[in-house]
Amino acid sequence: MDSWHYQPTGDFDKAPIERLKNFPRHPDLLVYTVRSVANLAMRAFLRTWNRFAVTGRENLPRTGSFIVVANHSSHLDAPAILAALPMRQIHRAFPAAASDYFFTSLSKIAFSAVIINAMPFDRKENPRQSIDLCRQLLEAPGHILILFPEGTRSFDGAIGAFKPGVGFLTAGTRFQVVPCYLEGASKAWPKGKWFPRPRKLRLRIGAPATFHDKSATKEDAIAIAAALRDAVLALERSI
Repeated sequence: MDSWHYQPTGDFDKAPIERLKNFPRHPDLLVYTVRSVANLAMRAFLRTWNRFAVTGRENLPRTGSFIVVANHSSHLDAPAILAALPMRQIHRAFPAAASDYFFTSLSKIAFSAVIINAMPFDRKENPRQSIDLCRQLLEAPGHILILFPEGTRSFDGAIGAFKPGVGFLTAGTRFQVVPCYLEGASKAWPKGKWFPRPRKLRLRIGAPATFHDKSATKEDAIAIAAALRDAVLALERSI
């Protein structure tokens, strides 16, 4: 039998906060445990406080990596989408979160990295590098990338234009993209409020699409983003 040697993670010598800011992160049993417990509590909270309901779960791919794209109107958006996924997938699901907002203080970093498992996305200084990181994440099997292509929260719940980054990411690839529409989040937790209100949340999950027949040109990237926005709008109309 081969002898076993303990090998610490590559970032073991770094401070805990620096380890959480890094991406990809090394596996950590304590983080996994806290995230699992927090997600169970979050699911129970959403079901009772916000009467959270999901339709279309059968549209989630059962194998391979895929992307979820959704409208963005509240800080409840990512937790709600995570709550719609099977528990076994929460450690492999990564909401892309603005690094200039969610990774700027100890409390935000702890919540984003530990509870939400967010991937820091540099939307201002180097978005192309962040898109490349998203692509690397999806090339590994079984990963789920959660994107909000509007790039920021809507003030009134109306769905804004989708930025072309999602088009550059998916053009010419076999990545499956699952459109989702979350209703009620802007009323349940609007900008400026410190705690969610007891408003009903409904998540509609649409059929996945691929864009392997597109090229990574600006024109096609814009067209892909527009097509995905149309898919989310269609889900909004179907509720």
